[in-house]
Amino acid sequence: MERAAQYFDEASSADVVNARMSDDADARLRQVMSVLVKHLHAAVKEIEPTHEEWFTAIRFLTETGQMCTDWRQEYILLSDILGVSMLVDAINHRRPSGATPNTILGPFYVANAPEYSNGENICLDGKGEPMMVEGCVTDIEGNPIPNAKLEVWQTNDDGFYDVQQKGIQPDSNLRGVFTSDAEGRYCFKSVKPRHYPIPADGPVGKLLAAMGRHPNRAAHLHFIVTAPGFEPVITHIFTPDCPYLTEDAVFGVKRELIADFNKVDDARAAKRAGFSSPFWSVSWDFTLANSSKAEQAIP
Repeated sequence: MERAAQYFDEASSADVVNARMSDDADARLRQVMSVLVKHLHAAVKEIEPTHEEWFTAIRFLTETGQMCTDWRQEYILLSDILGVSMLVDAINHRRPSGATPNTILGPFYVANAPEYSNGENICLDGKGEPMMVEGCVTDIEGNPIPNAKLEVWQTNDDGFYDVQQKGIQPDSNLRGVFTSDAEGRYCFKSVKPRHYPIPADGPVGKLLAAMGRHPNRAAHLHFIVTAPGFEPVITHIFTPDCPYLTEDAVFGVKRELIADFNKVDDARAAKRAGFSSPFWSVSWDFTLANSSKAEQAIP
């Protein structure tokens, strides 16, 4: 059936634009574009931008694209600081009660990091306060999961990832892969994480400053935990004393992911842990949902 001709006017602008889409267009694309056009037009009508303001927005998007490189994705950064990355992640990783929650992957994950035996140290530059992290990987019923793969990475004590400082930091500094033992346990040595700023020298950083927001991420360690038959977990653990817990620039902090960091100032305990000075002790367990239960959690 042929559609009746529709001419553009302010009142019905979104309907007119959406009516131009072909019935042959992909159904999911039609749904996505219809919603985007509807809400974009509603926002423009509410804001009533001047021509100058609209071109400022276009220049911002242009500069954002121009800032993208093979190792830096400014649009992901924009998605992060607007909370969209965390929202998409939350929608796609609804899990049963008790399972370790997800948070964003971040832009500095590197595949094929070095594999370590439990108890080894991933800090290669010797900077920072020594730390021991240990815990167990279990299912929701509390059964240990042996041979689970744990990938971990973090910034050094200067607040940079190794890939941000090629030639300054050792390659693969503060990143590694561990495997849980027969009882599901894992442990490794590192240094206490510190807060750091996301890249703020581009258009997204300027936007943050214009909104009166800082660029700092709360101090954290990244993890990816996987095991056959279980839903993978991409997550962080956060230090409880960081001043940016409630102000994380990308909204990555979840209350359930704030760990206890205990300062151990005991020479004998330090010697047993392989440290020559006081160190931080962190105990953190990961709870994985099996794939079928993770699917059941999605409404």
